Amino acid sequence: MKKTSTRLADGRELIYYDLRDDTVRDAVDRRPLDRTVTTSEIRRDPLLGDSVAVASHRQGRTYHPPADECPLCPTRGDRLSEIPDSSYDVVVFENRFPSLAGDSGRCEVVCFTSDHDASFADLGVEQARLVLDAWTDRTSELSHLPSVEQVFCFENRGAEIGVTLGHPHGQIYAYPFTTPRTALMLRSLAAHKEATGGENLFDAVLERELAGERVVLEGEHWAAFVPYAAHWPYEVHLYPRRRVPDLLALDEAARTEFPQVYLELLRRFDRIFGEGEPPTPYISAWHQAPFGALEEFDGVTRDDFALHLELFTIRRTSGKLKFLAGSESGMSVFINDVPPERAAERLREVASS
Repeated sequence: MKKTSTRLADGRELIYYDLRDDTVRDAVDRRPLDRTVTTSEIRRDPLLGDSVAVASHRQGRTYHPPADECPLCPTRGDRLSEIPDSSYDVVVFENRFPSLAGDSGRCEVVCFTSDHDASFADLGVEQARLVLDAWTDRTSELSHLPSVEQVFCFENRGAEIGVTLGHPHGQIYAYPFTTPRTALMLRSLAAHKEATGGENLFDAVLERELAGERVVLEGEHWAAFVPYAAHWPYEVHLYPRRRVPDLLALDEAARTEFPQVYLELLRRFDRIFGEGEPPTPYISAWHQAPFGALEEFDGVTRDDFALHLELFTIRRTSGKLKFLAGSESGMSVFINDVPPERAAERLREVASS
């Protein structure tokens, strides 16, 4: 992998990740852009104890542009975009309309391929590995920023999820705090460790799931299953068999196998609802240990946390979506219409031949 860092016309950082070491990236951003002005503010809810990012400048962000005006495609002739070069493998750049900025963290966009009409599932193994390497590199770089406590790599796919740009891409949020969902995991981890005299909860969950009926697929270094208490109609958790706290700690064997396993999962998701159905909308989310202090989680260290990826769709059946209505949105109590055992069975049925 070759990494080339440059600056866009408004001062934002852009990084090319290339498969070939001899690739030269010297294209200049020719757009007449003013410096980006953001108004991101973090406000803490005194009752719930969580944080909300208030970012009014995002109201003006690009919204469903036509394909020939896509800002994530390469620059071609007079059609100028966020990527100055006329081609690329993988690109990461600072979001022009970030939810988090400055002392409030950082937001980046990850373009998986220059092919506007592709999806992550269409990538080859080598390209998918390059994306993994980019996620890992950005996790390392962002973790060293003084304002960053947790790094979150994710992909939103599909208009039903709320995606406003059709080009295959994901995002990275670098939060200035430990996110509420991670904090819940850490509290459960601490409680289980104390109650069992030191047993790791992630290890116990993985062992139980691999011995049960909800396994979707297994490799030598990765395992995927539908969790016992899945929140979403079709939800898969992907774990490395060797517990590590973050992407940085994956060994070469796990990195090499990941693309095959992950691409197979994504392709199965597109086959869940049968032939002729539109691509399955999904969210794919990496859970990594925070880089900040963990004193409030008694007895827990970063090494107790287990890196894993959660992949889920809001589509519950053909032509129908799972909406977060009263119980889910009002009380955070999910009601799942698809039994996890049936979801796992379906995801095994649609395996590639």
